[in-house]
Amino acid sequence: MLRILNTLTGSKEEFTPRDPSQVRMYVCGITPYDESHIGHGMSYVVFDVIRRYLEYRGYGVRHVQNFTDIDDKIIDRAQRLNITAEELAEGFIQRYFDDMGLLGIQRAHEYPRATREIPAIIRMVEGLIEKGYAYASDGDVYYRVAKFEGYGKLSHRTLDGMMAGARVAVSESKEEPTDFALWKSAKPGEPAWDSPWGRGRPGWHIECSAMSLSYLGESLDIHGGGADLIFPHHENEIAQSEAFTDVAPFTRYWVHHGLLRLGEEKMSKSLGNLISIRDAVGLHGADAFRTFVLTSHYRNPLTWSEEGLAASARAVKRLTRAARGDVSGSGPALDPASYQERFITAMDDDFNTPQALATLFDLARDLNRAAEEGQDVSPARALLRELGVVLGLTFQDDSATDQQDVAPFIELLIQTREDLRKERQFAMADQIRDRLTALGVTLEDTPRGTEWRLQTSEGAAAEEDA
Repeated sequence: MLRILNTLTGSKEEFTPRDPSQVRMYVCGITPYDESHIGHGMSYVVFDVIRRYLEYRGYGVRHVQNFTDIDDKIIDRAQRLNITAEELAEGFIQRYFDDMGLLGIQRAHEYPRATREIPAIIRMVEGLIEKGYAYASDGDVYYRVAKFEGYGKLSHRTLDGMMAGARVAVSESKEEPTDFALWKSAKPGEPAWDSPWGRGRPGWHIECSAMSLSYLGESLDIHGGGADLIFPHHENEIAQSEAFTDVAPFTRYWVHHGLLRLGEEKMSKSLGNLISIRDAVGLHGADAFRTFVLTSHYRNPLTWSEEGLAASARAVKRLTRAARGDVSGSGPALDPASYQERFITAMDDDFNTPQALATLFDLARDLNRAAEEGQDVSPARALLRELGVVLGLTFQDDSATDQQDVAPFIELLIQTREDLRKERQFAMADQIRDRLTALGVTLEDTPRGTEWRLQTSEGAAAEEDA
């Protein structure tokens, strides 16, 4: 029996979707204004595994994930680069798909974009105004938070407490400081769409309510995202959706993962400490990254370190050798049934991937011992591969990694270093050089460009011009 810790209630609950043949799962997507980083990678590995396990257990899943392709950050960066917001967003959306491909993330069934859902968003805002939950003011539209009974139930905050702690309203057009924007009037030079309240664009929160309603219906089974989205984003989604549809709960199971940190610091573009997915995968491969993420329970915060990733790489190699081996005796077969039961028991307990992985390592260890003793381990090896797929592991043998395999990753890092040097971000450029050196890659800056040499495990050096 699968049990999920529901953020709304704070307790583990038996998973009983409305329709087991179509579990409706909505996951908040990225704002495509920059490269996808390892925090994104962690998030989508988590929900990829949740989806894979639901399907393994026989559920059908309808998975929708949005793109917030209009936002202040997108507009500001597009203006700095002298391109349109649409061009900027489209470029990073395509890079996102490439990065998810590197990690083996299954594609969602739908990827709605805010800019392509404007009519649905406007209809929802109009409905909220008609019901008295929203009001127009000087071309903007705000949600009247005090009217929605139970506001704060997801984040476990009280409206009185929020009002007491609120600062003076940013906009004089708001009735209360806690009211939030559903529609924003256009500013000069910004992308805008026609609406009953004048030219403008949607607020952040309303897009997910409109998209989930359009693609999954009035009530979701699973709504997911990072813990940083609980308030205000997901809290506001509840208020908007339940007020508009008169259907509660908007979501039956709220699933939030912990956040990824770099030591004591949160990853931040302003701090310049973002690590791209491509860089992370380039170090030890996708299986190592997935294993690093899954060795911690998804609800716990996770601290990034290259040492931890390297340890995961070594661990996953043990699994890979067992899964890809071809030695199997003719003696009594090793019965893998108990390992499958342990795996399911772990995953049924709120997707406990650390325990599920421990089961895979036990299976690999016992499989290797049984093979040495001449037992038939074919069924056990088949189960190891099967359960690995549930966790998204490919068990690709990287022992034969050579110059051709790693060259694209090295050249990408070298180009990133060159770009950083042009922007006079020398500290970060030096950090990339130091990391490459630690991995056995030697760089030499010449008049022809940067040349690199890779020291192979056999001691021979391979050379390339970048």
